[in-house]
Amino acid sequence: MTQFTEFTLLPALQSKLAQSKFIIPTPVQAGAIPPALEGRDVLATAQTGTGKTLSFLIPIIEAMHKSARMPDQDQGRRQARGKSPFALILLPTRELAMQVEQAYRNLSLDAASQAALVVGGLSEGTQLQAIRRGARLIVATPGRLEDFLRRKLVQLDQVQILVLDEVDRMLDMGFKPAIKRIVASLPAQHQTLCYSATLESPVTEVVRDYLRNPVRIEMGSVLKPAENVRLQTFEVTTDKKMPLLEHLLRSEKGSFLVFVRTKHGADRVAKKLSMSGWNATSIHGDRTQAQRSAALRSFTQGVHRVLVATDVAARGIDVAHIAHVVNYDMPKMAEDFVHRVGRTGRASKSGVASTFQAPEERGDLRRIERALKITMERFRVKMPLTA
Repeated sequence: MTQFTEFTLLPALQSKLAQSKFIIPTPVQAGAIPPALEGRDVLATAQTGTGKTLSFLIPIIEAMHKSARMPDQDQGRRQARGKSPFALILLPTRELAMQVEQAYRNLSLDAASQAALVVGGLSEGTQLQAIRRGARLIVATPGRLEDFLRRKLVQLDQVQILVLDEVDRMLDMGFKPAIKRIVASLPAQHQTLCYSATLESPVTEVVRDYLRNPVRIEMGSVLKPAENVRLQTFEVTTDKKMPLLEHLLRSEKGSFLVFVRTKHGADRVAKKLSMSGWNATSIHGDRTQAQRSAALRSFTQGVHRVLVATDVAARGIDVAHIAHVVNYDMPKMAEDFVHRVGRTGRASKSGVASTFQAPEERGDLRRIERALKITMERFRVKMPLTA
């Protein structure tokens, strides 16, 4: 497909896409949407920033409205369907769930097809109220949804479409048992759309258990940074990392997403930057949901130029125009490197990723390069640094 107008969609949905300036589908959208519209299960592996959200929201909205127009065989089925959602989207983090729910609201065709956001850290009462009003879509993290199921506060026995987004990260975060119990509460016959950055053994188990003859969508190597991101590494001692970061901030334009290893480190780096006059904030697991939402919003809107984050907290970050990713602390694994670097260079835009490597970490850096079959441009830091 070269344009969204070539998809067989409801005129109202086509109009919404045009209003939102969605003209040309990304490769993952072009590959996943047609089989999803046909009711097929889909397994998609793709790097971040490839347009996954739209590739499952469009089939959900289309199927939801076709279902609403179909006559029921009896009144009982119609009443049951009205109390249970039509579709369920599971995601690893609150931030990602909030962004997907907002994207759905932007495309939704009528007020009756409302969504319920079911995540930890936000008002339980508001979420339950949306479910009781008859939300047709639930966008959830596994922990909070499983809690609602256990307490019999939600019914999923009429769900027709299940989306497992970033399933590899959900498994990394220990959600496999919760996902199993949630899927067990769905009808035996339902459509599953599964998205993952990797197809390592835990993910293949999910695919085997929950997908039926899926259409396979693969967008290039899932373990390789995007080609439009310039990869560079600086050999630097720990005490010179902050001066180097400030040098990069002075030398280059645009927003910076800085990755550190620990929650304490995120606060420390953000505080030091702020004390030096840079607009910086942090996001990590110990901050409240309100604090995390405020930090992400201020970064997205450009109020803060620098966001310092831990790996888990950054999984939900989907900001379109991050100019520079900095690995202030070396990532532990090649997969983490790909996830971090994938936050820049999104939607075919260029980006820069800088990795700070201590002299004793040369072996770690080479292992990442071998795993990903890449070679980063190397620099050795000399002091003092100048702009």
